Formats: sequence, C-alpha cells, structure tokens
Amino acid sequence: MINDTTLLLGLDGVSVMRVERLQCGGRRVHLATADASARACPACGVFASRVKGSATTRPRDLPYGEIRLEFVWHKRRWWCRETACPRRSFTEQIEQIPAGARITGRLRASAGRRVRDADSTVIQAARDLHLSWPTVMAAFRTAAGEVVEAALPGVEVLGIDETRRGRTRWEQDPGTGKWKMTRDRWHTGFVDALGSGGLLGQVEGRTVADVLAWLSTTPLTWRKAIRYVAIDMSATYRAAVRTGLPDATVVVDHFHVVQLANKVLSLVRRRTTAEIRGRRGRASDPEWKARRRLLRNREDLGHEQFERMWNPLLDEGKIGQTLLTAWIAKESLRTILALARTGTDRNQVGHARWKFLTWCADADIPEVRTLAATVDRWWTEIAAFIDTGHSNAKSEGINRVIKLVARNAFGFRNADNQRLRTRCVTTRRARGHLRTAQL
Repeated sequence: MINDTTLLLGLDGVSVMRVERLQCGGRRVHLATADASARACPACGVFASRVKGSATTRPRDLPYGEIRLEFVWHKRRWWCRETACPRRSFTEQIEQIPAGARITGRLRASAGRRVRDADSTVIQAARDLHLSWPTVMAAFRTAAGEVVEAALPGVEVLGIDETRRGRTRWEQDPGTGKWKMTRDRWHTGFVDALGSGGLLGQVEGRTVADVLAWLSTTPLTWRKAIRYVAIDMSATYRAAVRTGLPDATVVVDHFHVVQLANKVLSLVRRRTTAEIRGRRGRASDPEWKARRRLLRNREDLGHEQFERMWNPLLDEGKIGQTLLTAWIAKESLRTILALARTGTDRNQVGHARWKFLTWCADADIPEVRTLAATVDRWWTEIAAFIDTGHSNAKSEGINRVIKLVARNAFGFRNADNQRLRTRCVTTRRARGHLRTAQL
C-alpha cells in the first residue's frame, strides 16, 4: 500500500502500516512488504506461493531529522515450491534490507560517504549514526572503491613529492637472521599539479623502483599526455622521470631552490662563527641577531629593518662581510627565479645566471661555491621552471592535508587505510564535494 507516509519514508520495497510515538520521543514505524519480488527464492529465483509463517525484524535506518526511527518489519516466511532447490524456506528480503541485515543499505552507504566525501573520521561517523567502527570502515572501503577504480583524469603537469609517515619497521628473517624493512617511513605522492585532480596515487617508498612501479600501473596514453613533471631537487625522482616519462620535461620547484640557498646561508653563519669566535653563536653577536632577517626576502625587509641587518654586519669585519657576500648570492639566485612568468627572453636569463655564477666564484666561500655548482647541475630543470612557471605547490599543499588527516585520526596503524583516506579527501574538489549551495 502506497500512502503519504510511505512516500515520505522513501525506502523502496516496504510500505508504512502505522507509526507509534514512544515515551522517549522517538517513533516506531511498522513496515509491511510492498515488493512482489521479495517472495522470490534467493537460491533458485522461483516465486513462492505458500506461506510458512511470519517473522519480525528491526533494521536500523538513517535518522529522520533529529529523531531516530525504530523500524519493525512484519514479513512472511515462504516455502520454496521448487523440489530440487536446496533451500526449503526463506524470509522476504528487498534490496535495501537483505535477509539477516541489521542496518539498511542506505544507512551503510551514508556512513561510507561521510568518511569519503565529508572528511569525517571513522569513529565520528560511527558515533553520529550509532554504528560500530568496523561497520563504518567496511562501508568506507566499499564507497572508496568508486574513487580508486575511477579512471585517472588527464594530467598535463604531474607533481611528485614525498611525505613522511611514522617510523621505519624492521623484521628479522628467522632463517638467515638478517633484518629486512617491512614498512618505509616515506610515501611518494603523485599529484595533478596544474588541474584539480588532487592526489592521483600514493606508493610506499621513494626510490626509483617505487616511482616506476606506480607509473607502470597507469595507461600508456595517460603517461604520454604528461608534458611536465614538477619535483623538488631530488636526483632520485629526476632519474625515475627520465626513465618512466622520457617525453616529459622535468621542472624543479623554485621553493626548494630558495630553501637550499637559505640552508647554505645558515651553514656559512655557523661555520664562520665557530672558526673566528671559537664557539657557537650567542644572542649578543650581530650575526645571531640578524639570522632571521638574513633568511627573509629583500623586498620583505623595510628600510629600517635592512639597515639593522646590513650596518652591524658590515662593521663586524670578516664574519659580517662573509655573511653579506653569501646573502647577496642568495638574492642573486632569487632574482633569477623571479624572471619566471615574466616573458623574459633567454639573453636576460643567461645574463642573470652569469652574474650569479661569477659572484659565487669570486666569493671564495666553500658553501656558496657548492650552491653555484648545484644550481649549475640543475640548470636545465631550473630553466624549465623559468620558461613555464610550473611549481610543485599543490603537492606541498596535499602533503599538509595528508598530515592533517593523520592527526584527526590520531594516527594510522594500517598504511593502506591511510592512503585510501587521503586519496578520497584530496580528490573531493574534483568530485564536486567542496562546492557550496547556490541560493
């Protein structure tokens, strides 16, 4: 029987007989079977015609507003009329409530979608829907299968970066007595660095073999469509890209180039202080006072801030002059990188590169010369960044989301579950789950 209450409930296959108000404020809904196919034998498919008895089940369903509904399904038990069928009798079942099910199909699906699309933790979804953790986790794995099995979106710029997960785990082989690594603390992520595809995949480890193993699982046509690959200054990733994606151009991320220059500047400060003063830096030393300003961009320093950094170091003697020389080398490198996305011709880029290398060569500072050698060794990839402006910023942002998901879950024991969770969270925008309602 189809009535207004049945339409409001929206559970296909059953109809509402009556609704009772409970003392606790809830509602008890009595259901009857409304689908004729419910009396088909699940073993042989033959429709039964003889009733054996009646049965009552109480499946749980989604809450209606802020009120939980208590279902009471009054169904029948049938005799199977097929003599050759091994199943003699059976109870009615529908798609949303299979035989023996304690929760409805839409409740299970909603639990999985909360974790997959709403960035809810498993335990929080279990508390909200009054389910157990294993039930919600199983529902999430089923829902996440749609994301994992979906075809990868077309990617023009691929970002590759590593993120740390936990600690390395070792186990000893009882036969040989040798120790072998069973869990790597590093994961390599593959990101759509230009579009909105998010995290495309993640693999344990950060070796050439690990990167090539993931690339081998992707279609050949998808790999050929990749024009650029953005990485940090990792020779391992560069070697893997040259092998697995020979037609793609490797672009080094400019953030890591500047980060390397700042590390060099800090090394120069520590070494010169130790050699000249014979100790570590102290708060009273001018180079210690200027350590933060040395790492900031020149354009971010006000006139007074620049004077408070420059003048004391210039008056300090060899320590200050050495630091200022290294600082100028860092700023010269930033000047080269600032030419990206400006349409500058190659002559201007080459002149800026020559000025940087000449300054580093004349500086007679070992760390600065090492920086120049590193930049020269990576110049092809740096020049690709200047020409295209592509960076690995989205990979760094997704790494932050990965760590945030791990913190919200208070850590993951299972690395596969963590990769599944992060894959779903970082692809929500591409799947249309971060769009606000248009009123």
